[in-house]
Amino acid sequence: MFTGANKISVDSKGRLAIPTCHREFIQAQFENRLTITLHPYDRALWLYPRPEWEKIKPKLSALADYDKESRRIKQNVCGLATSCEPDAQGRILIPQKLRNYARLTGPAMILGQDNKLEIWNEAVWDQEFAEWQESIGADSGSVPEALKAIAF
Repeated sequence: MFTGANKISVDSKGRLAIPTCHREFIQAQFENRLTITLHPYDRALWLYPRPEWEKIKPKLSALADYDKESRRIKQNVCGLATSCEPDAQGRILIPQKLRNYARLTGPAMILGQDNKLEIWNEAVWDQEFAEWQESIGADSGSVPEALKAIAF
């Protein structure tokens, strides 16, 4: 569904314009129904079409409450999830707590992640990307298990 990387900007009111390449698809396929929440492992946000978010919610609910890490993921990913719809200009308002978490002010990046979009502070993304590039080939004999199953 969603692919590509787009440079965007978060305005002083905390709004970002969804790139046109995604905006029309979101309108046509999901009637502009979106959910935004934090990414539990990176200082970024996830923007889900509502039907995709509805698939994730039961998986989060199934996490154990007695395990602290699982409980915190559930509390934060579900607890801070917010429904949103783009306005007439294709902008969404990002709640302040989520903007603070992802350090979103000014330049940002939206990355397509198939069933969702990731939203990053541009400087943070550039640093993460540079670190990943530096690690390529550093240990050429080691291929992550997750990649071994994918035939590129």
